[in-house]
Parts: sequence; C-alpha cells; structure tokens
Amino acid sequence: MRFASYRIQGRAAYGLVHEGSLLEPPDEFFAEFPDLRSVLEADALAEAKLAAQNGVHHSFDAVAFEPVIPYPGKILCVGANYLSHMKEMGRVVPEYPWLFVRFADSQVGHEQTMIRPAASQKYDFEGELAVIIGREAWHIAKEDALDYVAGYSCFNDGTLRDFQVHGSQFTPGKNFHHSGSFGPWLVTVDEIPDPTQLTLETRLNGQAMQAARISDLQFGVGELIEYCSTFSRLQPGDVISTGTTGGVGFARKPPVWMQPGDVIEVEISRIGVLRNRIADEV
Repeated sequence: MRFASYRIQGRAAYGLVHEGSLLEPPDEFFAEFPDLRSVLEADALAEAKLAAQNGVHHSFDAVAFEPVIPYPGKILCVGANYLSHMKEMGRVVPEYPWLFVRFADSQVGHEQTMIRPAASQKYDFEGELAVIIGREAWHIAKEDALDYVAGYSCFNDGTLRDFQVHGSQFTPGKNFHHSGSFGPWLVTVDEIPDPTQLTLETRLNGQAMQAARISDLQFGVGELIEYCSTFSRLQPGDVISTGTTGGVGFARKPPVWMQPGDVIEVEISRIGVLRNRIADEV
C-alpha cells in the first residue's frame, strides 16, 4: 500500500496511491481519522485502504503534496551514516549514531518548492531513506525493530552548510523554513520487507550526484530503532531519516550548491521519486 498526504482546495487530506491517482476516503472516515498520523495511531491502514476504494479520485496534478506525515511528533535524523560520506566530510566512524532533530515546518512535500534562505547560499542536498514508525517503540531490540515500522519514504535533508558548522550541533543548518523535503508517499512494509535491498540516487538537474545501496548504512534501520527507542518512546508517525551517502555538494571541488531554478530529485527503488524545485526566500 502507498499513502500520500496533500492539500486540495485549501483543505488537508490523504489518499491511497493507485494506478497514478489518489483515492481519498469518504468524509465519514476523515471524521474519525483526520490525517495519516491518526490512521497509524489506530493501526488502521487496512481500513483506510478499504474506505478509499469507495472515495473520491484525484489526479496528482489536482493536489499539492504535503510531507508524508505533515506534523510528526519527532523527526530524528542521522549524521555520518555511510562510510563514503564520513570520508568526504573528514569525520571519524562513530561508535554510536550521531543524531539531530528537524522541525516539521522545515520540510515540504513532493513537487513543492524548497527554499534557499537569504542568510546563506551554501545550500546542499542530502538524499536519504526515511523510516516511519507504525506503533509505540520503547526499548526495542534491533532484531524486532522492523515490526514497529509502518513504511518508508524518501527524504531530502537540505542543509545550509555554513550554519551547520557554527557549533558542535547541526540543528541551525538543518532547520531553515522549507529547506528539506519528505515524500512522495509512504510505502508500507509489506511491499518492502527488507530495506537493505533498496538503492538510492540523488539527481541535480538530471545529473546523478549520489548513489548508494541502503545496505551500506553504518547503522541500519534495526540498529537505529534500537538506539532511538532507548532514549525516546517512538510513537506512530515519528520519522527517522537514516543519513546520506557520499557525493554531497559541499565535498565537491569546486563545491556544488543548489541554486534557484534547480530541480533536485531523490529516487529510492520500490518507493519512487521525491522531486522539488529550488527558489530563493522572498
């Protein structure tokens, strides 16, 4: 199953992705489950799919995609989680995952505009696999961790590199308004039983900049859930973005920064393509 969040005619909604269109559940279902996060909290994806088959059809062009989970309780991001990225950034291999947080308003959905802020022109791309939690996870062993996953999506951890290195914490460079993206949709775990089999590619204006197998992660999905659930009660709809691979713009000579008018795409096999255009802050 695939579910997307979007806005249509000024209202927030979500729907089942089916044969190139969106099937939106009827109003009575929305009255009980107003967003995808509430569907996950009730473990009601199967019910949402059934309801959507009796709902309204929308073309992709008719909607404005939102982040898959528009307002997750937590967005936990992992830094330096591919050896190739550690090497190009001059970082040592960490003993534990390096984590930072993103705020919900720092991201946009598929086909929406990512914003380069006025404060910096060093705007970089980071294609990543996002993990969406499906039920409360607390002190979970890595061997059991995939049982707590609702599904997967693509993530672009857009970064203002100069602000990232203002201090030892990454937070400022990762949280400018609408600087990242998340989408295009959630693909449920029944379609992706083993995320290590996925491949990732990031393209800037059609040119491949990053490519990796998800199996190359230093800390895999299970290990990340085990670690995060040790210090935080993960809740349905929470997001873990698993880190980026080598090839970022910062490490290139000369550096390659995203510019207004650029199109950035993050494609993950069996999920799809997250596409965004870049514009300057106004």
